[in-house]
Amino acid sequence: MMLHRTIGGSMLYALHEAAYHTATPLRIAAQAAREFWSSPLNPASHSTWGRTLYASADLVANLTHRYGRPEWGVASVKVKDRTVAVREDVVWQTPWVKLRRFSREPLDLRRARAPLASPPLLIVAPLSGHYATLLRGTVQTFLQDFDVYVTDWSNAREVPILEGRFDFHDYIDHVADILRQIGERAHVVAVCQPGPPVLAAAALMAEDGDPHRPASLSFLGSPIDARFAPTATNRLAEERPFSWFQQAMIYTVPAPYPGMVRRVYPGFVQLYSFISMNADRHREAHGRYFEQLVAGDGDSADRHREFYDEYLSVLDLTEEFYLQTVDTVFQRYLLPKGELEHRGRRVDLAALSDVAIMSVEGENDDISGVGQTQAVHALTPNVPDALHELYVQPRVGHYGVFNGRRFTDEIYPRIRAFIDKAEAAVAA
Repeated sequence: MMLHRTIGGSMLYALHEAAYHTATPLRIAAQAAREFWSSPLNPASHSTWGRTLYASADLVANLTHRYGRPEWGVASVKVKDRTVAVREDVVWQTPWVKLRRFSREPLDLRRARAPLASPPLLIVAPLSGHYATLLRGTVQTFLQDFDVYVTDWSNAREVPILEGRFDFHDYIDHVADILRQIGERAHVVAVCQPGPPVLAAAALMAEDGDPHRPASLSFLGSPIDARFAPTATNRLAEERPFSWFQQAMIYTVPAPYPGMVRRVYPGFVQLYSFISMNADRHREAHGRYFEQLVAGDGDSADRHREFYDEYLSVLDLTEEFYLQTVDTVFQRYLLPKGELEHRGRRVDLAALSDVAIMSVEGENDDISGVGQTQAVHALTPNVPDALHELYVQPRVGHYGVFNGRRFTDEIYPRIRAFIDKAEAAVAA
């Protein structure tokens, strides 16, 4: 049966790759047509039918395009209305993650009359389908006040099988190792999926008296206790047996990828799941995009492309990490029930006593329902009340919790004030 599953999974992945390569002539033709009908040398390019042909070709080219790992492209940030240059460095890495540091140019900070020193801030990006660059706007917002570290997770199909496994517990270890690498009591922002393993890592470090345990934890739309306000994602995990996820969601990476024969939850399967949850919304968005191209509304079309260039870029997860997350977080709820064991140790959330904790939820979040993130406060009774902060943002969904105008204007100032309070508590 295992051999049958491996062969079947490999064939499905291979068929997906074959479909992409089969579409290459169509994609090339569409790209050529797009260039022809947008050329200023073409006298018909500004006519209605010329714009319609251009829009049709552009849509086909984009739908058949392969979206790889996006670039971060964070070269500068506005600080007090002045442009401050930003430097990007990889300061630590394993086969599974690159720890990137975005640091602001000191000379530019002086010119902006901004503080040169700031406490270290780590953004733990989700390992749930999209690349960490989905948090580009989040990073840019925090860069107003901090030099920022961010976890840039690897695509499992790019990691050779000889590098071994990467599971839920390896994720916990990576978070702890990164905090030790940063070297101070950093402030941690966990976006969505990382909530449970980040909380577990912090509790284990606190129990050990580790001097590098975080100073604060901010959880943004995280499934700390997925039993609250179940969403469609939660109900799927509850209604399906664990064996269904093993059989229906796991496939084998084909050649010529470096991770060939590795068992993964593929990006293309995840992308289908993402899109099918809101299929009507995506169809309407592409219909508007077509109309914008025909009308020559370049600004709106650019915003559409920027969003989908990121949204359609997905990565593969290892079989063991994906299945353990389903089992641990969404089926057995081990962490909130006090039953999670890591390397033979029970994770005791009561060990957290001097780590400030903030929860941020979106009123309309359809992935992590209201209540799932704020559950962290009841689970950490030994953290003083003054170091707890709970906030629910009105009129935003899941992505609005960590990106967009309301995040920048309404959520971020609250997180910034919370970090200031936590920093003062550490210094006291």
